[in-house]
Amino acid sequence: MSAFEEGAPCWADVALPDLAAGRRFYGELFGWEFEDQGADFGHYTLALREGKAAAGLMPAPDPAAPTGWTVYLASPDAKAAAARVAEAGGHLLFGPDSAGESGVMAGAADPAGALFGVWQAGGLQGFGVTEAPGSFCWAETWTREPAAVDRFYEAVFGYRAEQVGDGQHFDYTVWSLPSDPARKFGGRLALGADTPGEVPEGFRVYFAVADCDAAVAAVRGLGGTVPGEPQDSPQGRVAFVTDDRGIPFAVIDRERKVGSIAGS
Repeated sequence: MSAFEEGAPCWADVALPDLAAGRRFYGELFGWEFEDQGADFGHYTLALREGKAAAGLMPAPDPAAPTGWTVYLASPDAKAAAARVAEAGGHLLFGPDSAGESGVMAGAADPAGALFGVWQAGGLQGFGVTEAPGSFCWAETWTREPAAVDRFYEAVFGYRAEQVGDGQHFDYTVWSLPSDPARKFGGRLALGADTPGEVPEGFRVYFAVADCDAAVAAVRGLGGTVPGEPQDSPQGRVAFVTDDRGIPFAVIDRERKVGSIAGS
């Protein structure tokens, strides 16, 4: 039985054009240690924070293919979840496929094209640590099709959405699961008409850090970039960064919260 309820983010991994460089970058930034799962598993590598599973790294299967972080959503039945993806207007990209004794996985895209995974736990339940510095703490999708995306995740996973902002100048919905509306785990940001076209849609993965400004300095020192400088928010002090190969993610100090979840 999975330790994660259906629809909850349960894992995140990144496909890298240079696995050794990625290990150096993320190991230095988050204090991760690594366990290579071997050639039989394509050198899929577990990232560990104080001995607990924090994320996965893998070599990109095709050097020409897009690379980036993928968030996986838990399901006790990946086949049934995959069927709901198709019924709700999404796209099944592969699977569900067995990942040995670890579990069953499928790759999917929502109606706006945001990629995500579905994970049916076996031997690998998912994250062994979250919320602590150096571990996953939030996921959100950026989209230019908010209405279609909202309907999709409600239909597939039953997400409850709480509107943040006025829905026009700032349109953000915070997600929770049906069983626990008080527990917020992610959200959806609508990209407005004034958003530059080069801003990509899709999921952003957030990692907790003890000090956002120090993490940003470390990103720069390791060869990454900082498209979004640190700023205070109701969820904490956050910055949008890329690794040394241009792959985007976010870092956030959850202790430095300003204002309320509703922004009032």
